[in-house]
Amino acid sequence: MALCLLAAAGFARLGFWQLSRLEQRIAANRITRAARAAPPVDLSGSMLEMADSLAERRVTARGSYDDDRSIVLRGGALQGVPGVYVATPLRISGSATAVLVERGFVPSPDATTADVGLLYEPGEVRVKGLARTLTPGGGKPLAREGNTTWVKLDLDALRQRLPYPILPISIRQTPDSGLPRLPTRLEPPPLDEGPHMSYAIQWFLFAGMAAGFAFLVIGRGRRL
Repeated sequence: MALCLLAAAGFARLGFWQLSRLEQRIAANRITRAARAAPPVDLSGSMLEMADSLAERRVTARGSYDDDRSIVLRGGALQGVPGVYVATPLRISGSATAVLVERGFVPSPDATTADVGLLYEPGEVRVKGLARTLTPGGGKPLAREGNTTWVKLDLDALRQRLPYPILPISIRQTPDSGLPRLPTRLEPPPLDEGPHMSYAIQWFLFAGMAAGFAFLVIGRGRRL
């Protein structure tokens, strides 16, 4: 019986932990919605020094792509189709600094290889999208048959490989009818509350079942 009650207490604690995670998620979503609703920021001049504070803000940038240094992110999928995601440094006009643009998805049968040469966008371009924080570590660049692919965008690895300064944010380019068909630009990820409520309900159910079983054993013992 004691073990059942101890298990019930543990399950209940996990349920409350999931509720606290839900509260954190709701608070984070509130901040993100406010950031996305703010006026767009143009990445130029003094705003380049404030880039690390622009996460989830709508931003614009003007410059030219360094297409030969595009980053291929392997192991992707979109609506069940395997492929890769392509990000390209944008040399910002009037600055020595670049910003990485997450341009979108390219189908690839092995979810590893892609001919990025077909995706070149020469000349000056104006990019619109959502600013995302670049984090260090975990990029795992892998060279195979002369092509290098990554698991994720890795700020430290990027700064080691690129010959110019790069901002600590990327721009997730949003869809626009004036852009080429590929890469497929993606809408900003939706904001939801995640699975925390359903997990909390499950843990509370487990707690109730464990407690009910304990009292059932007690009741049966008394009858005997």
